[in-house]
Amino acid sequence: MPRLLIVHHTPSPAMQELFEAVLEGATDPEIEGVEVVRRPALSATASDVLEADGFILGTPANIGYISGALKHFFDTVYYPCLDATRGRPFGAYVHGNLGTEGAVKALKDITTGMRWWPVAETLVLTGAPDAAARERCRELGAAVAATVM
Repeated sequence: MPRLLIVHHTPSPAMQELFEAVLEGATDPEIEGVEVVRRPALSATASDVLEADGFILGTPANIGYISGALKHFFDTVYYPCLDATRGRPFGAYVHGNLGTEGAVKALKDITTGMRWWPVAETLVLTGAPDAAARERCRELGAAVAATVM
């Protein structure tokens, strides 16, 4: 069964809302036969990455960059997974109030280095999540899960 790995750093109520919307989309009943595994960024391992067929990455923008937790995840898995995960699909979402550009650039640079391919453009969400933001996250989760399917 194909496996989708959601790696997230969810330190705030806003990030929790967005994570839950991504998860809702990824586990939509119309998407059959995909196992959805979710791991906080600080506990996700190279084994988790190697066992996955696709990825969703979620991070707040902290001081203009991805969270330290997601950076630690990539520091841990980059070389052990570099060749084996080449060409796998991913999606990402970033939430921040100011300075999200650095986080988006970091995600693009790292995933390009991993040679993963984006299913959709990275979602950039600001302020308190509203219905439109949650819907965009649901759509991202469903799109990546359907691609893995």
